[in-house]
Amino acid sequence: MSHGKTSYVCLPCRASYKQPSPSYHDHNRICPRCAEPLIHVGSAFAAPKRRDTAAWRTLSVLLHAGVRFHKSCCCGPGYRPRTLSEIRERMAYARATGEPFAQALVRRNLP
Repeated sequence: MSHGKTSYVCLPCRASYKQPSPSYHDHNRICPRCAEPLIHVGSAFAAPKRRDTAAWRTLSVLLHAGVRFHKSCCCGPGYRPRTLSEIRERMAYARATGEPFAQALVRRNLP
């Protein structure tokens, strides 16, 4: 039985790669273009177009905050902001309420 594939991203190259799911003995994966480490983003990830700089900036903020795109038991990864303005709103909410930044980013509706 073959193992499923999952997505890895290189932020400097703005590239996404589907590779076999990591196992316990896997080492860090590296980008074939720039030799930088790839970031494991999960199997429910859809990469933006390479020329869409705003989407890649948004993705960079999400990944640096620890947000990933793993599937849950019956549906996708849940809400993820798609624009920098949505990120800014959630950052302001997190600062005002003291909620952890990663948790505020995946909140669908702000109170």
